[in-house]
Amino acid sequence: MPRFITVLAALVVAAPASLLAQGSTVAAERSAWTAWLASAPTSPYLAVAQQPIGPGITLGSDSADVPLDGVTLHRLTASGTVSLAGSTGRRALPRGRPVQLGRYVLVAGGPAGRAVVTAFDTSRARSTPAFYDIDPTVSFIGRLQPPDTASTTRLLAPDGVEVEASLAGTVAVPVGDSTVRLTVMRIPDPVSGEATLEIYFRDLTNGQGSYPAGRFVELIPQADGRYRLDFNRARNPFCAYSSAYACPVPWRGNALPVALEAGERYVPVK
Repeated sequence: MPRFITVLAALVVAAPASLLAQGSTVAAERSAWTAWLASAPTSPYLAVAQQPIGPGITLGSDSADVPLDGVTLHRLTASGTVSLAGSTGRRALPRGRPVQLGRYVLVAGGPAGRAVVTAFDTSRARSTPAFYDIDPTVSFIGRLQPPDTASTTRLLAPDGVEVEASLAGTVAVPVGDSTVRLTVMRIPDPVSGEATLEIYFRDLTNGQGSYPAGRFVELIPQADGRYRLDFNRARNPFCAYSSAYACPVPWRGNALPVALEAGERYVPVK
């Protein structure tokens, strides 16, 4: 595949010893992620529905807004807090915390006024993620160029939930004899209040080894004020694991004209 080259004015490749350490870190992250997907009751492989709550939705019977086999009819509402009401009473669904309902697990998310619920079926079969080999030539350290004007926009986070993201700036990625500037968004977590610097990008592997809609990669802050951009950490949006999730729309301009064989691959779920 075409290789990225170092451009001192943009991003610079880390020293060899640092690259070896980064490779070990990426390998450990992949192992932890694979283990979580295989064991967590909220693994995206188990998702069977993701729906806005709006003024209220029903869960349970075949005629419910969200049919859940073997579950009696319940009603989910979101008025400040998210509440689940059924024949045994009412209980709260704190955002981001799993709540058991029969063999299902419910997780409320989304910002105030736009709450969503994701339902997971713990009896559902899981798959296993796949990754390209770790490639030290696609790990860079560089500076984040701030935007000329601050702005916010609604977009879908990797888990398919709509958030108010702010423009963090751009990073320059060396490709051949030129560079491509990729937009970086600051994506908040409505539960923790923390935010990550994310790039949603496309490249020539989309639909040819990687997920067709694109992949996310997070900028990692460094001690000197710069950031690491390691495409070995590229990961799929949750819609790659289950069609229950809404899929983010590719960000305009975030396209690399190379086949970036790094990060997570795409294995269709059967």
